Amino acid sequence: MKSKIWLSTPHMGGSEQKYINEAFQDNWIAPLGPNVTGFETDLENYLSNKNSFVACLSSGTAAIHLALLQLGVSKGDEVICQSFTFCGTANPITYLGANPVFVDSESKTWNMCPDYLEQAIIDRKSKGKTIKAIIVVHLYGMPAQIDKIIDVAKKYDIPVIEDAAEALGSTYNNQKCGTFGEFSILSFNGNKIITTSGGGALVCRSIEHKNKTIYYATQARENTPHYEHTEIGYNYRMSNISAGIGRGQMEVLDKHIGLRQNNNKFYNEIFKDIDGISVFAEPSSQFVSNHWLTCILIDPSKSKITREDIYSKLLEENIESRPLWKPMHLQPVFNKYPYYGTNISEQLFKNGLCLPSGSKLENEELERIKNTLISLFND
Repeated sequence: MKSKIWLSTPHMGGSEQKYINEAFQDNWIAPLGPNVTGFETDLENYLSNKNSFVACLSSGTAAIHLALLQLGVSKGDEVICQSFTFCGTANPITYLGANPVFVDSESKTWNMCPDYLEQAIIDRKSKGKTIKAIIVVHLYGMPAQIDKIIDVAKKYDIPVIEDAAEALGSTYNNQKCGTFGEFSILSFNGNKIITTSGGGALVCRSIEHKNKTIYYATQARENTPHYEHTEIGYNYRMSNISAGIGRGQMEVLDKHIGLRQNNNKFYNEIFKDIDGISVFAEPSSQFVSNHWLTCILIDPSKSKITREDIYSKLLEENIESRPLWKPMHLQPVFNKYPYYGTNISEQLFKNGLCLPSGSKLENEELERIKNTLISLFND
């Protein structure tokens, strides 16, 4: 059997081992230490925003949970959430006993539609509901129309949580994703632009919120010689070993972004003359995507080749691909909650496909992908 070509694999830069070795030598095998502090500083410097204070955590999902907690979300409240996303965006809403309200995408960025967002707010308020937060996602690295979303949020005085788990290094109007929301989320899962094997971060707008995040992430332990707890806390802090991997990854972040952007150009070249297949791209120069994953959309009215045809052909060649996210409002666990929109996200799910996009792809692997795709469309 041919070797597996994965959708997105970890890609080490070479210096990660140095930071891990230092942690072992100094016996910092704990959820604190110089790598954790250093990784947080590296991220704050990279985001280049004076109001970005980073707390490194065990996952991006944990980061969303602690953001919602600090915004006072509690049982019976509502949180408006982008429907077209991974479940890790929506699940933490339920951890606090709150109810998600799902909003459809717009077709340009595939992210939350500002118009449907406002419709949802108006309707939920008319029903006497309390909306505590809005969670918007920069999907597949593509920045949302974040300025319009924030304008709507400000109009109704609702804080925005910015899920930039897939968008580290992407920019909107030259401002880095992860610096727009009241809180912002980063992820370092094994398939992301950079990884700590598993992990995430909450980007806060004040040092007070960062300190509160760390407090909650370390079991809400009070500053006493004994273990004293006045609030419920969580075991969410990133380990010093994982943070050491992150420090090494930061040294190659921009290189890895460039390689993924080159992958996007590679697929654009393949599909440029094929009717009915479009490669997901920035709608204007305001948007710069890190192209974490390159995705295609198949127009069934123009192409005889379907999403399933492409998926199956790649699978035959041991090449991984993946349908786009199934919207949250279609998920059995969430289909009882309100939804505002039409069928944009449903059509994206039905006709879209993620293609291998890792920064570690070798030339021979890219050639294999290219030949497989071309053979399908030439049959």
